[in-house]
Amino acid sequence: MNDQKKIIKVGSRKSQLALIQTNFVIGKLEKLYPNQKFEIVTMSTKGDQILNISLPKIGDKGLFTKELEIALESNDVDFVVHSLKDLPTVLPDGMAIGAVCERGDPRDAVIFNEKFLNKTLYTLPKDSVVGTSSLRRTAQLARHYPHLKVQDIRGNLNTRLRKLNDGQYDAIVLALAGITRMGWTDKVGQELESEDMLYAVGQGALAVECRENDFSTLALLEPLHHCVTTARVVAERSFLRTLGGGCSAPVAVSSSFKERTLELSGAVWSLDGSVTLRQTSSCQLHSDFDSDDYEPRRKCPYREPQLFVGVAPGSISPKDLQAAEKLGSDLAGELISEGALDIMSTAKTTIAASS
Repeated sequence: MNDQKKIIKVGSRKSQLALIQTNFVIGKLEKLYPNQKFEIVTMSTKGDQILNISLPKIGDKGLFTKELEIALESNDVDFVVHSLKDLPTVLPDGMAIGAVCERGDPRDAVIFNEKFLNKTLYTLPKDSVVGTSSLRRTAQLARHYPHLKVQDIRGNLNTRLRKLNDGQYDAIVLALAGITRMGWTDKVGQELESEDMLYAVGQGALAVECRENDFSTLALLEPLHHCVTTARVVAERSFLRTLGGGCSAPVAVSSSFKERTLELSGAVWSLDGSVTLRQTSSCQLHSDFDSDDYEPRRKCPYREPQLFVGVAPGSISPKDLQAAEKLGSDLAGELISEGALDIMSTAKTTIAASS
């Protein structure tokens, strides 16, 4: 940054988890730029304010991001920190994901009411009530654990934990990364492997969004880019964008990267989990991000005009991100050819009819 005296304003939601994540990003930047000052600007989003309606029924693509993006567009903040899974795959005009931080554990986990501390989802008594706000989890729970009752739960993580402890639910399913950032790992009763519970697109990763033409902020954020995470989430976001899904459809993924091979699994379910379409594919990348001798390119990365599902490439080779993006869209195309859009349309119609 040329102007180290400027206070950089950082947008964040008000929840404890959001502030933990925002302070984490700021802490990384403070180590890189010790003379730079940062100030957090908090605000509530539509998703934070409407708590009596399930997320799919609200139907807004920017439930947890729109207000932050309005502040960004009006120059009230310089960048905002999101849980990447909350960001729509199509960003508002002029916006970009300037950095994708190293991903936490993307899996889901279960916290049980104290009366079921030694149980698993398989061993919970019949008709036990499991809380989640996600159709993705609802469909997979219905498919793998038909003896359980799945009910919607809203509110931030503290609110959900209180409802669990109050006995409104016998268990709740949450993102393991969020639980870890809250310091609640001792409360986890079961970690769910991707074989049983594919995760949300981008889950576990933090995204830092800024204005696409704010080159000084893009340059500031570029060192936060984690190459492997970025390649994985570009493939995942491309998969979801091609399907046209979001919180109103049961869509999920898992991804991995090893020895230049990027692998992506994606699936679509009916609401009751009885119908599943799932495919896995992979592609080869030019860069081996995991190798000791990997050296990212350094030629004006923040002035690269092309975005990949909203993600600025930073120092990562655009050819690798093009390959990741194509992997996601091609995999979605396979599911579409098998009838995925019909399954998703039925789910959306059912949700709309129940409103």
